[in-house]
Amino acid sequence: MSPLSCAEFVELVTSYLEGALDRDTEGRFVEHATRCVGCERYLDQFRETIRVLGRLDADAIEPEARERLLEVFRDWRSADA
Repeated sequence: MSPLSCAEFVELVTSYLEGALDRDTEGRFVEHATRCVGCERYLDQFRETIRVLGRLDADAIEPEARERLLEVFRDWRSADA
């Protein structure tokens, strides 16, 4: 079982939270999270974001703010590639 890199971990967070990883990948994911403080913190922040945003109505974010957030995430993903 090969260890995950931090970049691979970040790519798998959503699938992990949705329970969509196969057993081997989930094991590697959990192993990485237990050994990498930064990725463990990232996972915690992701969970907190979901918890907080899950309580907001779809209209709670202004369209301009929503678009800006999407731009930032698009830029972040393309910079990682």
